[in-house]
Amino acid sequence: MPDVYISTATEAGDSGQNEDWVGTCPTAVVVLDGVSAPPGTSTGCRHGTAWYVNQLGSRLLLHLAGDDLTPDASLSAAIRETADAHAGTCDLRHPGTPSAAVAILQLGPEEITYLVLADTVVVLDVDEKLTVVTDDRVTRVAADAHTRTQRHPVGSPAHIEAVAELSRTQRLSRNQPGGYWVAGSAPEAADEAITGSVPRRGCRRAAVLTDGASRVVDGFGLATWEELLDRLVSAGPADLIAWTRSVERDDTTGERWPRYKASDDATAVYLNLESRDDSGAAGT
Repeated sequence: MPDVYISTATEAGDSGQNEDWVGTCPTAVVVLDGVSAPPGTSTGCRHGTAWYVNQLGSRLLLHLAGDDLTPDASLSAAIRETADAHAGTCDLRHPGTPSAAVAILQLGPEEITYLVLADTVVVLDVDEKLTVVTDDRVTRVAADAHTRTQRHPVGSPAHIEAVAELSRTQRLSRNQPGGYWVAGSAPEAADEAITGSVPRRGCRRAAVLTDGASRVVDGFGLATWEELLDRLVSAGPADLIAWTRSVERDDTTGERWPRYKASDDATAVYLNLESRDDSGAAGT
Protein backbone atom coordinates (compact mmCIF):
# COMPACT_ATOMS: atom_id res chain seq x y z
CA MET A 1 0.00 0.00 0.00
CA PRO A 2 1.43 3.45 -0.91
CA ASP A 3 2.36 5.79 1.90
CA VAL A 4 -0.01 8.49 3.12
CA TYR A 5 0.67 11.25 5.60
CA ILE A 6 -2.42 12.63 7.33
CA SER A 7 -2.84 15.66 9.59
CA THR A 8 -6.08 16.77 11.23
CA ALA A 9 -7.54 19.56 13.33
CA THR A 10 -10.99 20.11 14.78
CA GLU A 11 -12.35 22.90 16.96
CA ALA A 12 -15.71 23.85 18.45
CA GLY A 13 -17.48 26.99 17.34
CA ASP A 14 -19.86 29.28 19.22
CA SER A 15 -21.60 26.60 21.25
CA GLY A 16 -18.47 25.35 22.99
CA GLN A 17 -19.40 21.72 22.28
CA ASN A 18 -17.86 20.30 19.15
CA GLU A 19 -20.42 18.41 17.11
CA ASP A 20 -17.90 17.61 14.37
CA TRP A 21 -16.01 14.29 14.39
CA VAL A 22 -12.88 13.14 12.61
CA GLY A 23 -11.19 9.76 12.49
CA THR A 24 -8.43 8.28 10.36
CA CYS A 25 -6.63 5.02 9.73
CA PRO A 26 -4.09 4.06 7.04
CA THR A 27 -6.85 3.28 4.56
CA ALA A 28 -9.65 5.74 5.38
CA VAL A 29 -10.64 9.21 6.54
CA VAL A 30 -14.03 9.98 8.08
CA VAL A 31 -15.34 13.47 8.81
CA LEU A 32 -18.78 14.18 10.26
CA ASP A 33 -20.57 17.47 10.81
CA GLY A 34 -23.42 17.07 13.27
CA VAL A 35 -26.63 18.93 12.48
CA SER A 36 -27.22 21.35 15.35
CA ALA A 37 -30.69 21.78 16.82
CA PRO A 38 -31.61 25.39 17.69
CA PRO A 39 -31.99 26.00 21.45
CA GLY A 40 -35.31 24.78 22.78
CA THR A 41 -35.96 22.57 19.74
CA SER A 42 -37.07 19.00 20.36
CA THR A 43 -35.13 16.15 18.76
CA GLY A 44 -36.78 13.10 20.27
CA CYS A 45 -33.36 11.95 21.51
CA ARG A 46 -32.04 11.99 25.08
CA HIS A 47 -28.39 11.82 23.96
CA GLY A 48 -27.76 14.74 21.61
CA THR A 49 -25.80 15.43 18.45
CA ALA A 50 -22.30 15.11 19.95
CA TRP A 51 -23.13 11.61 21.21
CA TYR A 52 -24.57 10.70 17.81
CA VAL A 53 -21.50 11.72 15.80
CA ASN A 54 -19.20 9.88 18.22
CA GLN A 55 -21.24 6.72 17.87
CA LEU A 56 -21.64 6.95 14.10
CA GLY A 57 -18.04 7.95 13.42
CA SER A 58 -16.53 5.18 15.51
CA ARG A 59 -18.67 2.52 13.87
CA LEU A 60 -18.08 3.90 10.39
CA LEU A 61 -14.30 3.97 10.75
CA LEU A 62 -14.34 0.43 12.16
CA HIS A 63 -16.15 -0.85 9.06
CA LEU A 64 -13.85 1.01 6.70
CA ALA A 65 -10.72 -0.21 8.48
CA GLY A 66 -11.68 -3.83 8.94
CA ASP A 67 -14.32 -4.85 6.41
CA ASP A 68 -14.26 -5.29 2.66
CA LEU A 69 -17.08 -2.77 2.23
CA THR A 70 -17.53 0.27 0.00
CA PRO A 71 -17.99 3.64 1.70
CA ASP A 72 -21.74 3.66 1.08
CA ALA A 73 -22.16 0.12 2.44
CA SER A 74 -20.03 1.03 5.46
CA LEU A 75 -22.14 4.14 6.08
CA SER A 76 -25.38 2.21 5.79
CA ALA A 77 -24.17 -0.37 8.32
CA ALA A 78 -22.95 2.32 10.73
CA ILE A 79 -26.25 4.23 10.55
CA ARG A 80 -28.17 1.03 11.27
CA GLU A 81 -25.96 0.12 14.23
CA THR A 82 -26.11 3.61 15.71
CA ALA A 83 -29.90 3.64 15.39
CA ASP A 84 -30.06 0.29 17.16
CA ALA A 85 -27.93 1.72 19.99
CA HIS A 86 -30.65 4.18 21.04
CA ALA A 87 -33.85 2.84 19.51
CA GLY A 88 -35.02 1.69 22.93
CA THR A 89 -34.72 5.12 24.53
CA CYS A 90 -35.32 7.64 21.75
CA ASP A 91 -37.87 8.44 19.07
CA LEU A 92 -35.96 7.75 15.87
CA ARG A 93 -38.95 8.76 13.74
CA HIS A 94 -38.80 12.31 15.09
CA PRO A 95 -37.91 14.70 12.22
CA GLY A 96 -35.22 16.27 14.39
CA THR A 97 -33.49 13.03 15.39
CA PRO A 98 -29.72 13.64 15.56
CA SER A 99 -28.03 13.56 12.18
CA ALA A 100 -24.83 14.51 10.43
CA ALA A 101 -23.23 15.43 7.14
CA VAL A 102 -20.59 12.89 6.10
CA ALA A 103 -17.38 12.81 4.09
CA ILE A 104 -15.31 9.67 3.51
CA LEU A 105 -12.09 8.94 1.67
CA GLN A 106 -11.23 5.27 1.20
CA LEU A 107 -7.60 4.82 0.20
CA GLY A 108 -7.06 1.75 -1.93
CA PRO A 109 -3.82 0.72 -3.66
CA GLU A 110 -5.13 1.74 -7.08
CA GLU A 111 -8.05 4.08 -6.39
CA ILE A 112 -9.21 6.69 -3.90
CA THR A 113 -12.96 6.42 -3.40
CA TYR A 114 -14.93 9.32 -1.96
CA LEU A 115 -18.38 9.73 -0.45
CA VAL A 116 -20.06 13.02 0.40
CA LEU A 117 -23.46 13.38 2.02
CA ALA A 118 -24.72 16.93 2.71
CA ASP A 119 -22.46 19.96 3.00
CA THR A 120 -19.03 18.53 3.70
CA VAL A 121 -16.28 19.06 1.10
CA VAL A 122 -13.65 16.78 -0.45
CA VAL A 123 -10.84 18.32 -2.53
CA LEU A 124 -8.59 16.06 -4.62
CA ASP A 125 -5.52 17.22 -6.52
CA VAL A 126 -5.02 14.70 -9.35
CA ASP A 127 -2.36 15.42 -11.96
CA GLU A 128 -2.47 19.06 -10.85
CA LYS A 129 -6.19 19.32 -11.62
CA LEU A 130 -8.62 19.81 -8.75
CA THR A 131 -11.78 17.81 -8.18
CA VAL A 132 -14.05 19.45 -5.59
CA VAL A 133 -16.97 17.39 -4.32
CA THR A 134 -19.81 18.64 -2.14
CA ASP A 135 -23.53 18.01 -1.83
CA ASP A 136 -25.46 21.27 -2.08
CA ARG A 137 -28.98 19.87 -1.95
CA VAL A 138 -29.52 21.33 1.53
CA THR A 139 -28.99 24.86 0.15
CA ARG A 140 -31.80 24.35 -2.35
CA VAL A 141 -34.32 23.59 0.37
CA ALA A 142 -36.25 26.47 1.98
CA ALA A 143 -34.46 29.14 -0.07
CA ASP A 144 -36.79 31.90 1.15
CA ALA A 145 -36.20 30.97 4.79
CA HIS A 146 -32.46 30.95 4.14
CA THR A 147 -32.65 34.45 2.66
CA ARG A 148 -34.46 35.72 5.77
CA THR A 149 -31.56 34.59 7.98
CA GLN A 150 -29.28 36.95 6.04
CA ARG A 151 -31.33 40.05 6.78
CA HIS A 152 -30.44 40.30 10.46
CA PRO A 153 -27.23 40.61 12.51
CA VAL A 154 -25.89 37.26 13.70
CA GLY A 155 -27.03 36.63 17.26
CA SER A 156 -29.85 39.17 17.25
CA PRO A 157 -33.33 37.99 18.34
CA ALA A 158 -34.59 38.33 14.77
CA HIS A 159 -31.68 36.29 13.45
CA ILE A 160 -32.12 33.58 16.08
CA GLU A 161 -35.79 33.23 15.17
CA ALA A 162 -35.01 33.20 11.44
CA VAL A 163 -32.46 30.41 11.90
CA ALA A 164 -34.96 28.44 14.01
CA GLU A 165 -37.59 28.88 11.28
CA LEU A 166 -35.09 27.68 8.66
CA SER A 167 -34.31 24.61 10.76
CA ARG A 168 -38.00 23.79 11.17
CA THR A 169 -38.57 24.16 7.43
CA GLN A 170 -35.55 22.08 6.48
CA ARG A 171 -36.64 19.25 8.75
CA LEU A 172 -39.71 18.74 6.59
CA SER A 173 -37.47 17.91 3.61
CA ARG A 174 -34.75 15.99 5.47
CA ASN A 175 -34.24 12.47 4.16
CA GLN A 176 -37.24 12.82 1.88
CA PRO A 177 -37.44 12.32 -1.91
CA GLY A 178 -36.87 15.66 -3.56
CA GLY A 179 -35.30 17.07 -0.41
CA TYR A 180 -31.85 16.57 1.00
CA TRP A 181 -30.15 13.69 2.76
CA VAL A 182 -28.03 13.31 5.88
CA ALA A 183 -26.95 10.40 8.05
CA GLY A 184 -29.66 10.05 10.68
CA SER A 185 -31.58 6.92 11.62
CA ALA A 186 -32.37 5.68 8.07
CA PRO A 187 -29.66 3.47 6.52
CA GLU A 188 -31.02 4.14 3.04
CA ALA A 189 -29.65 7.69 3.25
CA ALA A 190 -26.27 6.17 2.34
CA ASP A 191 -27.68 5.31 -1.09
CA GLU A 192 -28.29 9.02 -1.73
CA ALA A 193 -24.67 10.06 -1.15
CA ILE A 194 -22.45 11.43 -3.90
CA THR A 195 -19.75 8.86 -4.61
CA GLY A 196 -16.91 8.42 -7.06
CA SER A 197 -13.24 7.60 -7.37
CA VAL A 198 -9.98 8.89 -8.78
CA PRO A 199 -6.75 7.03 -9.59
CA ARG A 200 -4.41 6.94 -6.62
CA ARG A 201 -1.46 7.33 -8.93
CA GLY A 202 -1.20 11.01 -9.73
CA CYS A 203 -3.22 12.15 -6.70
CA ARG A 204 -0.70 14.30 -4.88
CA ARG A 205 -2.79 15.72 -2.08
CA ALA A 206 -6.33 15.92 -0.75
CA ALA A 207 -8.42 17.69 1.87
CA VAL A 208 -11.62 16.83 3.71
CA LEU A 209 -13.50 19.69 5.36
CA THR A 210 -16.64 20.53 7.26
CA ASP A 211 -18.35 23.75 6.24
CA GLY A 212 -16.90 25.52 9.26
CA ALA A 213 -13.45 25.11 7.70
CA SER A 214 -14.38 25.38 4.02
CA ARG A 215 -16.10 28.75 4.53
CA VAL A 216 -12.93 30.72 3.80
CA VAL A 217 -13.49 29.58 0.20
CA ASP A 218 -17.19 28.88 -0.29
CA GLY A 219 -18.53 31.32 2.32
CA PHE A 220 -16.09 34.22 2.53
CA GLY A 221 -14.43 33.99 -0.88
CA LEU A 222 -11.00 34.74 0.59
CA ALA A 223 -9.16 31.92 -1.18
CA THR A 224 -9.48 29.46 -4.02
CA TRP A 225 -9.49 25.73 -3.40
CA GLU A 226 -5.95 25.53 -4.70
CA GLU A 227 -4.87 28.28 -2.30
CA LEU A 228 -6.56 26.43 0.54
CA LEU A 229 -4.60 23.28 -0.33
CA ASP A 230 -1.39 25.28 -0.51
CA ARG A 231 -2.05 26.68 2.95
CA LEU A 232 -2.66 23.20 4.31
CA VAL A 233 0.66 22.12 2.82
CA SER A 234 2.61 25.04 4.26
CA ALA A 235 0.94 25.53 7.64
CA GLY A 236 -1.43 22.64 8.34
CA PRO A 237 -5.11 22.21 9.29
CA ALA A 238 -4.89 24.00 12.65
CA ASP A 239 -3.63 27.13 10.89
CA LEU A 240 -6.54 27.00 8.43
CA ILE A 241 -8.99 26.96 11.32
CA ALA A 242 -7.10 29.73 13.14
CA TRP A 243 -7.30 31.86 9.99
CA THR A 244 -11.03 31.18 9.75
CA ARG A 245 -11.50 32.25 13.39
CA SER A 246 -9.61 35.49 12.84
CA VAL A 247 -11.86 36.34 9.89
CA GLU A 248 -14.98 35.52 11.93
CA ARG A 249 -13.83 37.75 14.79
CA ASP A 250 -13.58 40.66 12.37
CA ASP A 251 -17.21 40.18 11.32
CA THR A 252 -19.01 38.89 14.41
CA THR A 253 -22.45 40.16 13.36
CA GLY A 254 -22.26 38.82 9.82
CA GLU A 255 -22.51 42.24 8.21
CA ARG A 256 -19.93 41.38 5.55
CA TRP A 257 -20.54 37.62 5.41
CA PRO A 258 -24.09 36.72 6.48
CA ARG A 259 -24.24 33.28 8.10
CA TYR A 260 -26.14 31.12 10.59
CA LYS A 261 -23.47 31.23 13.29
CA ALA A 262 -20.73 33.74 14.02
CA SER A 263 -18.39 30.78 14.43
CA ASP A 264 -19.16 27.19 13.46
CA ASP A 265 -17.50 23.91 14.44
CA ALA A 266 -14.59 23.43 12.06
CA THR A 267 -12.69 20.31 10.98
CA ALA A 268 -9.94 20.03 8.39
CA VAL A 269 -7.96 17.01 7.22
CA TYR A 270 -4.95 17.20 4.92
CA LEU A 271 -3.54 14.15 3.12
CA ASN A 272 -0.13 14.10 1.48
CA LEU A 273 -0.25 11.20 -0.95
CA GLU A 274 3.16 11.66 -2.49
CA SER A 275 6.07 9.51 -1.44
CA ARG A 276 8.44 10.91 1.15
CA ASP A 277 11.20 11.03 -1.48
CA ASP A 278 9.03 13.06 -3.83
CA SER A 279 7.61 15.55 -1.35
CA GLY A 280 10.03 15.71 1.53
CA ALA A 281 7.04 15.92 3.88
CA ALA A 282 6.65 14.20 7.17
CA GLY A 283 3.36 12.68 8.19
CA THR A 284 1.20 12.45 11.27
